[in-house]
Amino acid sequence: MDSSELVRLAREVLPFAYAPYSGYRVGAALLCVDGRVFRGVNIENSSLGLSICAERGALAAAVAAGCRSFSLLAVVSEKKSKPYPCGACCQVLQEFSRDLLVIVAAETDDDADNFTLGELLPHAFRFKPEM
Repeated sequence: MDSSELVRLAREVLPFAYAPYSGYRVGAALLCVDGRVFRGVNIENSSLGLSICAERGALAAAVAAGCRSFSLLAVVSEKKSKPYPCGACCQVLQEFSRDLLVIVAAETDDDADNFTLGELLPHAFRFKPEM
């Protein structure tokens, strides 16, 4: 699957986002190395801190289905500003795929940005117990 198809799949779920407070709907599509795709949307909560980002929603669906290795993530919004993954999403994603390619697109695909997860979170925390 190419990146434009993954972006299209992320756009398809935008109407299902729950964003009554910000009005900023985000969709994500996560490609497993075995070819399966899992999608998520942002789900806001009135406390804001308990809101769920689209990226972590897609990741949770993938992990629940047994997928643990990923190659590509598309994150899209319907606004002009691009929905760059937050630090919490990057930290959770790096648990599975540090070299994940991330595509971030706003209302059109013309100006999509591409990053590796390592570029977005260069100094991710990794648990290394002392021996």
